[in-house]
Amino acid sequence: MGVLSRIGGNGYFRERFFAGLLVLLQSSSYVTGADHDSRPNFVLMMVDDLGIGDIGCYGNDTISTPNIDGLAADGVRLTQHLAAAPLCTPSRTAFMTGRYALRAGLGSTGRVQVILFLAGSGGLLPNETTFAKLLQKQGYTTGIVGKWHLGVNCESRNDHCHHPNNHGFDFFYGLPFTNFNDCKPGAGKGVLVDVQETLWQISVLLTLASLTLLAARASGLLRVSWTLVAFLAAMSLLSFAAWFVPFELLRTWNCIIMRNGEVVEQPLKLETLNARLMSEAERFVERHKDGPFLLFLSLAHVHTPLFVSEGFTGKSKHGLYGDNVEEVDWMVGRMMETIARLGLSEKTLMYFTSDHGGHIEEGPKGGWNGIYRGGKAMGGWEGGIRVPGIFRWPGRLNPGREVAEPTSLMDVFPTVVKLAGGALPEDRILDGRDLMPLLEGRTNRSQHEFMFHYCGMYLNAVRWHPPDSESIFKVHFFTPNFSPAGAVGCYHTGVCMCHRPFVTYHNPPLVFELSRDPSESRPLSPDTEPRLAEVLERVKRAVTEHRRTLAPVEKQLTWTKVLWKPWLQPCCGTFPFCSCEESNHTSAAAE
Repeated sequence: MGVLSRIGGNGYFRERFFAGLLVLLQSSSYVTGADHDSRPNFVLMMVDDLGIGDIGCYGNDTISTPNIDGLAADGVRLTQHLAAAPLCTPSRTAFMTGRYALRAGLGSTGRVQVILFLAGSGGLLPNETTFAKLLQKQGYTTGIVGKWHLGVNCESRNDHCHHPNNHGFDFFYGLPFTNFNDCKPGAGKGVLVDVQETLWQISVLLTLASLTLLAARASGLLRVSWTLVAFLAAMSLLSFAAWFVPFELLRTWNCIIMRNGEVVEQPLKLETLNARLMSEAERFVERHKDGPFLLFLSLAHVHTPLFVSEGFTGKSKHGLYGDNVEEVDWMVGRMMETIARLGLSEKTLMYFTSDHGGHIEEGPKGGWNGIYRGGKAMGGWEGGIRVPGIFRWPGRLNPGREVAEPTSLMDVFPTVVKLAGGALPEDRILDGRDLMPLLEGRTNRSQHEFMFHYCGMYLNAVRWHPPDSESIFKVHFFTPNFSPAGAVGCYHTGVCMCHRPFVTYHNPPLVFELSRDPSESRPLSPDTEPRLAEVLERVKRAVTEHRRTLAPVEKQLTWTKVLWKPWLQPCCGTFPFCSCEESNHTSAAAE
């Protein structure tokens, strides 16, 4: 006879049984609720163009970064943390979606490697799933303060199809584009400089031609039809407009600040930018301190042109670049203080990283990538993709731990979604892996056996961490052609390209063993590595398997997508008279 049958025969015991069952269910409900309430807040901090060698806890002894170093001392420091691309737009796409950027159409096949104009139509497609979208479904309030650089509009000025608000962020304040040379008067030009020069020269030649013919006709030296003179004059005017409107006014078009869907400053003022970003970030946390919330603090530093707020000039031993890094450290410290002041330290997972490596071609204005070869835009070379990675969560992550296993910025996606209680999407391939087992020390092995390093749409290199070995092999199929000869960088073009004739393909590929040669200075040979043939064969099979997971997608970095379109231009005021200045006392709008 079953237990319930025996109980059913006695009214006293039956009452006691169901009373106990009710208490058990209430207790279970309380535990479930407690687990739900214990979900962490997230503060994700990303610097722009920061080299891994720029931070004290990663070996720098000339730039002072006590707050970032303290974050690492109180948390877990990743020493093989990798961007999925060596440039802003594709790297941030991968970070947001947990997928290689080419899966979202944001890989390049030519010279256009990032979004160039805020009024282009390319960007992060609306059907992409970001971690912010999934956290919204779990009741999180989500915000991004700072740089976006993943597009704004598709077909009209206010459709905001690529905008953060359309990708899961309840609140956005910052730069929908990025900080670049045109944003700082006197810093030079930063977009398609050779195209600008060509358009200007054509305009000058056509103007001189039309004036010459007009003078010849007026003096009677030549019989020239008015039609030809008018045609040349019209072409001169057209070429002038094609140069002047999109390029000479680029500071107005690209350098703006938006609050959600509204342009609040055009052009932006760099000298007060960092103070405003920090104020907005702090107020977001204060408004949502009862949580749960996710804040992505995406800093404008240390991308050129370099700028610092009042009080930071001349502080560093490393010049203006060092001043920028030390201001970044102050901003990180201020965010840590805000979290502590509100009593949220043990309830908040904080993360610090860079979108890719430092820009070598900028010289002293660019970052230092430590012992690693290459830098920004240099495909799979380690210096362009190995970045700082620090996680802190007091009470959950043991302080002072170091993880040397391969990890990726794409891993943030599944990590935060799972911690928030969400389910990972099953309708698409995810390339990121949950980091918590590694961070908590429940495993000593990365879930990434293979990692694929893209240069635009081209597979540049593959990393293999064999399951039976501590070795980490890296196979380069091509490498950028440095210029001038003997340089370590692409100084003639400013950044390296991913397509021929700017790269050299290797047959057989170059192979390095990173655990013994992290600087990638000694290619392996059959004499130095008995497993070389096995490495090449296993990587070849992995590439074949990986390519089977790729599906066609509309490319977002074509010329037709990236070029300036006046009907897509975000504007405060009446286009083309776009101009406004944000008050220093502007209060944050409610989400």
